[in-house]
Amino acid sequence: LVAALETHGFVRRDERGLLVTGSRFATASLSQIATPVLERLSADTGESTQLFVRRGPHRLVVVSIESSEELRTMVPVGALLTVHKGSAGRLLRGDEDALRDGWVQSVGERAAGIASVSAPVHSGRQVVAAVCLSGPVERLGADPGPRYAEAVMAAAKEIEIAAATSSD
Repeated sequence: LVAALETHGFVRRDERGLLVTGSRFATASLSQIATPVLERLSADTGESTQLFVRRGPHRLVVVSIESSEELRTMVPVGALLTVHKGSAGRLLRGDEDALRDGWVQSVGERAAGIASVSAPVHSGRQVVAAVCLSGPVERLGADPGPRYAEAVMAAAKEIEIAAATSSD
């Protein structure tokens, strides 16, 4: 029963291995906190932004801000994507290299012609969400990380701090 509750995000284990409330209960407030941050990130960069949370073998879009550019990535709220492709998926499945660096990029991994840069949102040591900036390779380039990682990590950190403050 506990394993099923963990899989569906109702409970998780903290740093000491104790069961605590999972991300499923925090998703609504997390999306409210993240929306203005992602709107600002999108306005500053001109690209689309998303917030993903893990749902079993998938990642769920809980916030999606579309770029104002005519050519843009569109990932609707509620969409379920695999965690096995894309920068946000790599973070949510616990890719050690990505987590150590604090960000990860992908180019054409989930869909041809799309690039992205993602950073994790933590609650304690647990990754509870991933901030993602995405757009056409023609604008982001074949190596978008050096250009966008700092802004994406700052947005993730802002959401992390705001979420921790709101739960106190």
